[in-house]
Amino acid sequence: MGYMAEPQPQHSSKKEQPKKFSWESFARAASIAAFIVGWHVASLYAPYYAIPGWERIFHALLEISPYDVGITVARLVLSMGLSFVVGLTFSTLVFERPVVEAFFIPLVKLLMAVPAVCWVVFSILWFKGVEFRIYFVMCIVCTPVFIIDSLDAMKSVPMDLRQMVSSFRPDKLQSYVKVIFPGIAANLLTSWKINLTLAVRVVTIAELVGAISGIGRGLVMAQEKFSVAEVFAWTVVLVAILYVLQGVVALAEHRTLRWRPASS
Repeated sequence: MGYMAEPQPQHSSKKEQPKKFSWESFARAASIAAFIVGWHVASLYAPYYAIPGWERIFHALLEISPYDVGITVARLVLSMGLSFVVGLTFSTLVFERPVVEAFFIPLVKLLMAVPAVCWVVFSILWFKGVEFRIYFVMCIVCTPVFIIDSLDAMKSVPMDLRQMVSSFRPDKLQSYVKVIFPGIAANLLTSWKINLTLAVRVVTIAELVGAISGIGRGLVMAQEKFSVAEVFAWTVVLVAILYVLQGVVALAEHRTLRWRPASS
């Protein structure tokens, strides 16, 4: 006569552990608090036009134009998207073509060596439209980073994996979609994080010359009024934009790479 095995009690794989005190988190919070207190103390002794108090900075933040912030964010996102598409397409065409890579990659690295300020000057001398100048500077600075990062990532895809997949005789598109692109996804997201930090700085430089809207224009107006409070307020907005956009990329990374084991 058979018997039924008694059901074993199911235990959760991980028990919720109470959060432990983290000295690293405390140090980060203490660093920000020290900066806030230090700025306040300095504002008490320095001239108000050199180091304004937090109340003046907060007042300047309230007067910031949401339209200018939105214009800058739109320019940033569109130029980054275009740079990513162009960079990834270029890397895909160059990949596994050593002669073509040997010809073009030194030129790409040459573009990377040119400072952003030089590209701003070039754009003023070459182009008439202000918007085109801004997008030109953004793309010429950000695209080479995507090219180098994506091409190096493609080369890092294991050859054994590519040979195994080739035994099923896929076409080039299937091989790229099923093997290459998933293999470089993590590197592409990291490249987005790095490029965002660069792009936030470059977009303001591009807007400083000739733009009639955007954060760069706001910085020019603050300089003309010699208002350190407004400059500080625009800087806070730029930092906030960077953190928000990097948070979006981090969320995309979490969803796309959810197959990776969570770090302990």
